Amino acid sequence: MTMQRIDGAHDVLKRVWGYDSFRPLQKESVQCVLDRRDSLTVLPTGGGKSICFQVPALCMDGLAVVVSPLISLMKDQVDALRSCGVAAAFINSTQGPNEKRAVADQIRSGELKLLYVAPERLLAPRTLDFLAEQNVSFVAIDEAHCISNWGHDFRPEYRGLRILKQRFPGIAVHAMTATASEPVRRDIATQLGLQQPEFLVGSFDRPNLSYRMLRSNNRMQQIVDVIERHRNESGIVYCISRKEVERTSLCLNQLGVTSLPYHAGMSDGDREANQEAFIQERCDVIVATVAFGMGIDKSNVRFVIHAGMPKSIEHYQQESGRAGRDGLESECVLIYSGGDVVTWKKIMSGEPQSYEAAAKSLDAMFDLCSAPSCRHKAIVEYFGQQYESDNCRACDVCLDEIDLVDDPIVLGQKILSCVVRLKERFGAAHTAKVLVGSGDKRVLELGHDSLSTYGLLTDAGQQAVRTWIEQLIGQGYLQRTGEYQTLSLTDSGWQLIKGQVKPQLTVADAPRSRSRSQPSVDSWDGVDRDLFEALRQLRSTMAAKSNVPAYIVFGDATLRELARVRPSSPNAFGQIKGVGERKLADFGEAFVEAIAKHCEKNGLAMDVHTIPSSTPMVRTMPAVPKPNAVAAFPLFRQGETVEAVAQKLGRAVSTVAGYLQDYIRSEKITDPTQWVDPKTAALVEENISAEDEGRLRPLFDRLEGNVDFETLRIVLTCHEVRLQMATDE
Repeated sequence: MTMQRIDGAHDVLKRVWGYDSFRPLQKESVQCVLDRRDSLTVLPTGGGKSICFQVPALCMDGLAVVVSPLISLMKDQVDALRSCGVAAAFINSTQGPNEKRAVADQIRSGELKLLYVAPERLLAPRTLDFLAEQNVSFVAIDEAHCISNWGHDFRPEYRGLRILKQRFPGIAVHAMTATASEPVRRDIATQLGLQQPEFLVGSFDRPNLSYRMLRSNNRMQQIVDVIERHRNESGIVYCISRKEVERTSLCLNQLGVTSLPYHAGMSDGDREANQEAFIQERCDVIVATVAFGMGIDKSNVRFVIHAGMPKSIEHYQQESGRAGRDGLESECVLIYSGGDVVTWKKIMSGEPQSYEAAAKSLDAMFDLCSAPSCRHKAIVEYFGQQYESDNCRACDVCLDEIDLVDDPIVLGQKILSCVVRLKERFGAAHTAKVLVGSGDKRVLELGHDSLSTYGLLTDAGQQAVRTWIEQLIGQGYLQRTGEYQTLSLTDSGWQLIKGQVKPQLTVADAPRSRSRSQPSVDSWDGVDRDLFEALRQLRSTMAAKSNVPAYIVFGDATLRELARVRPSSPNAFGQIKGVGERKLADFGEAFVEAIAKHCEKNGLAMDVHTIPSSTPMVRTMPAVPKPNAVAAFPLFRQGETVEAVAQKLGRAVSTVAGYLQDYIRSEKITDPTQWVDPKTAALVEENISAEDEGRLRPLFDRLEGNVDFETLRIVLTCHEVRLQMATDE
């Protein structure tokens, strides 16, 4: 019986979704559902949790009830199911009475196979009474970590789901989540009252994701560098605060990147509209706080940027995991600074009961950022699993993008010696001040300027020393203890003092730029890029007609395979991964026709499996102005003077003059006469000398002081833009 059931599940997977086989642990999870045994399945974002309950729902008699926390997530999943020909529906607050009655009629008639509902609505007595009269096959609880107050996203409304085992005796309950440590998994099972559940925990590793941790250094430029590697692809930029969301989105739009903001301070309507624009691919980049993400099922997010450090590794794993859900290579870049830690601790101080645990999670996150060790390994082992490989080949450390100091033993000994001479009674900040020879009042009052370690690392700078201290903590040579988080040496630290072990310490502020730092393009091998773009446009058109997100028509992985194989007939089209029977019927003819036209026009063969891979285009971009400067750009476009802009923005005239230079460079303006009278501009131009190398003083002196420095800056900047454009040509 079991073998017949799983064979039937394989048939459903192929017929409906177009996949030949299950992903790791999907088969085992499906088997639990078919056997009516309670289960808890933990698969990383993109690991295919939905398949674990959607496939068996079509194999079993009755209605599968799916608990989902967000309306947008329900809609996406129901749209995706319907596009595959599956009878699915949801009930939520967006529907009117007539729509809800229609869904109820479908349930009574046995027409529906899956019903999505929020926990609050499911637990309403009226809903429970109604479903108790129906043929419910099982209940699946998505985002099940929300039930545990030990987890990172506790939601009180989930606690009431325990009643399901009482109201539906004999019905199996299946919990699904992407992120749950061992204590959280046990707590989920206890809170739900699961009976001898099967625990299925997949690998927390996402091998298709590349991780990079960058110390903040012109954060906006770092953000744009990533986006430039993924032009015309979907991505998410996470910021800690609402203010940073607005500023970052504004700056990106001024630089030609189509972006929209998303945060809890916006109206519901604006948030929904911006999220819909992102899902429908009318917007490439969404800039958001962590309020964004759980409610989307978008498979083709190619990059996730954290413009500030998340507050825990659990949050980072879930948020970064929204990239590459389709299994294709995707990039995750985290830009962090010590200031992020301060910001989070201020936010956390508002919840004193949970502060200690939250602070420990924050420290673990900072250790992940600052430690020069494999990112994949660190994340996997944080969740209690072993990482077997010595080199993931998909993070900045393993790709050798991080420079290490030449003599880490001596450097480490200097830092640890300072901790010892401070009698292990002070924290990281004070220790760093002593090492750099700070004249801080407290350092002097305590007489620590007389220590032999005072000023040992003056040339390094305080920020670099703080980083090294954090790296020594992360590698177990130092530890924080007590209420005041004072530093003390571990056994390994004393071994380092004796020169018996060797730490890894990074060179301060010396990131290397290598061609290998570009994301892997292995899955582009053999793909006709022009055909892929044509099919992408066709997908968008089809999605708009059906009023569904583009990825619901076909995911990027399917489009790449189509552009690689170039099927010539509906039969060949139906063999492509991700093409089920319904999608073949709905879209096959249009896509085959588009492929045939492209091949005829370009003299290409069809029904092939490999073609030479194309080389990814490497783009460069000029330096990015800071967000404050970008805020002035619209005013300059309106012809406002520097003085007027300074008054409107509440900034000094000299500061706004700098903004104007950024504007001139960004807009590639070569004529300064909007701000400088033509005669003066011509006079300055005549006296510019290549020997000045952009310096103003020689030019000022040459003009005998008759032209002020601000005017000189404007003319000289336009001159530099003209020269750069000539060089580019």
